[in-house]
Amino acid sequence: MKKIFHLLLLLVVGLSITTGCVEDRYPGYVPKPGTGQNDKDENGDNEETPGGDNENDGGSETPEPPFNSDYPDTSWAEGELDWVFDMNEVPEIHVEISEEQWNELLKAYDQNSETNKYVHCDVEFDSKGEHHTFADAGLRLRGNTSRRRPEGNGGEMHKRNNADWHHCHFMLNLRKYQKDDAHELKNVRKLHLKWHKDDRAYCRELYCYDLFRRFGIWTTVYSSYCRLWIHVEGDSKPAYYGVYEMIEAIDDHYVKKRKELFGDHKHNLWKCRYGATLNYNDFGGAWIHYDDDSGNNYTYELKSNTENFEAAKAQLKAFTKNLTQLSGAEFHDWIAKVCDVRLLLRTYAVNVVVGMWDDYWNNCNNYYIYFNSSDSEDYKFFFIPFDYDNTLGTSSHCGVQSDSGRQDPLNWGDTGKNPLIGKILKYDDYRKIYIEALNELCDPTMKLFHYQASIDRINGWHNMIRDYVVNDTEEDCEIKDRPARWGNIYDYRLLDANSSMNFFKVKAESIPNN
Repeated sequence: MKKIFHLLLLLVVGLSITTGCVEDRYPGYVPKPGTGQNDKDENGDNEETPGGDNENDGGSETPEPPFNSDYPDTSWAEGELDWVFDMNEVPEIHVEISEEQWNELLKAYDQNSETNKYVHCDVEFDSKGEHHTFADAGLRLRGNTSRRRPEGNGGEMHKRNNADWHHCHFMLNLRKYQKDDAHELKNVRKLHLKWHKDDRAYCRELYCYDLFRRFGIWTTVYSSYCRLWIHVEGDSKPAYYGVYEMIEAIDDHYVKKRKELFGDHKHNLWKCRYGATLNYNDFGGAWIHYDDDSGNNYTYELKSNTENFEAAKAQLKAFTKNLTQLSGAEFHDWIAKVCDVRLLLRTYAVNVVVGMWDDYWNNCNNYYIYFNSSDSEDYKFFFIPFDYDNTLGTSSHCGVQSDSGRQDPLNWGDTGKNPLIGKILKYDDYRKIYIEALNELCDPTMKLFHYQASIDRINGWHNMIRDYVVNDTEEDCEIKDRPARWGNIYDYRLLDANSSMNFFKVKAESIPNN
């Protein structure tokens, strides 16, 4: 019965494109106490909210609501993803690796900096009084332009007890070599470990994923802080890599966990990189392939159902053709048929308020898509947000943008080049969903993106991690409220509520009225 209920909910979500109360969208839905609906005085996340600066922020009298419940129940994550990725905890991850295997990782990087080669390691994970061990797990490097060598310079092998450590991104695959339940952490198989590259504020990407979840965007990944140690066999002590981001991997297991919300989990998941315009006119020149473990940065890379690549490619091509060529009422009705428009536009509202300029609409980059059927016409299409380190005031001259804080949310990118969002917003009923979502995010009473709630949230996280940021790489050893050094606007601040360049305030001023 539970599965049938969830499938019915999904059908309603897919067909619903109008706003209104949750009870209207989901017949029989009864808000739980503390969900922030008809019960906004409940503080479901137990987060203290200090008083603000008396600038219509509600002070401390209105506790911060918990995660938004506009979408179907996500209790499937309780005890699993919620336990592993807990923003109120800082788990400890200890990696033990032989010198031989560590050197194999260094050699692989020297041969191909885009390498996806895994090496063998053992892992210990400690959180909330629980100790978990995983013998013979897999470790590899991650990152696109941010991929780095974890020790020394090219050609150098490990220097025992005298290593020159470097921050870099890793992937831990607990089941890479041992395919059993003992190599899962609360049903989690992979941990994407990211250093806070270009984010001396130690918060940007985690803030964004947290905000997606608070806003009821169930397609977003789970994430949290962690601390990382790597001990190469023979060294007198492990290397402390410091405070890292720990992020859920987007793969077939990610889809399977959400199968009742997606409708099916056995179909086509694509990773979309720079150049993925979803424009049919560009499709012939795009680099389209399945994941062949080569490390190649394909424009569209099929991550699941790879044995049916040609059919998946044909489906993607047909989607882009309709997206690009349909117009008027035909496009309006087609997009409602193949997509949960409300979910998509609320997802993009978060994307825009956090200032994600290196995204689909502006830079045709950094997202995943999932088709819940392999049929070329009968499917649901889902947009999955991804990679949010260049946000919250880290700005760049890119696409149509020069200032992500002040850029018009209705003209975020070049719709003629990247048609999906801008084309949908041409219709009054769809644009209304988007504008209402933008305003809901900035509403002081909702305590989502509002500046004082955001400052309080980030300060709480900083208090939790501040004593742990000094590390053996000697990089990023201090929390600073600054955007990336390479950004074109260096004056943005997150934590100064009185600054005229407080990003949360500046962005809110760009939001159109309901």
